[in-house]
Amino acid sequence: MRHVTLVEIFTHPIAQKYLTRSGIAHAVSVAYHAFRLSVQHNVNPDLATKAALLHDIGHYEWYTNGQWDYEKYRQNDIHAIKGAERAHKLLIRLGEEPQAAKEIALAILLHTDSYLPEGTIHQRPLQKVVKLADEADEEPGGKHHYREMEYNLAVKKIKELDKKVLELLHSNQFKQLG
Repeated sequence: MRHVTLVEIFTHPIAQKYLTRSGIAHAVSVAYHAFRLSVQHNVNPDLATKAALLHDIGHYEWYTNGQWDYEKYRQNDIHAIKGAERAHKLLIRLGEEPQAAKEIALAILLHTDSYLPEGTIHQRPLQKVVKLADEADEEPGGKHHYREMEYNLAVKKIKELDKKVLELLHSNQFKQLG
């Protein structure tokens, strides 16, 4: 059973504030990549698409002299930490099942290793899917955050993705958590 839809998340004012900052087109694209990858990796598509949609809501705007400073971002940003907290709080507020909200937040926390010390971490399948989905949409210099998408088109695409997720969940191919 889905407690919260992608549309409910996407249209919430808190999500809109931060998704606009990090790029709506990127968020929608990563959610679609996560759906595709969730099927390939046998991961719950509901959790994967929600985590992918929200993966960058922790972004801070790094500017130097009024211009986006990608290098400053790469050296100083911890958006995955802030994003995991924001996503968890938003999902709980919207009525998401607490364990699902936790799994989504952990996938957001681990979607990038840019803030971690050198070394590798073991990722669970959901976390790996979100990381791969994000990487599939990246462009050099962070340009993926600046692609434009009209709000109404984004809502239409999110509604379509909600329908795909629901159909896949009803096919009983995936368990609710994990």
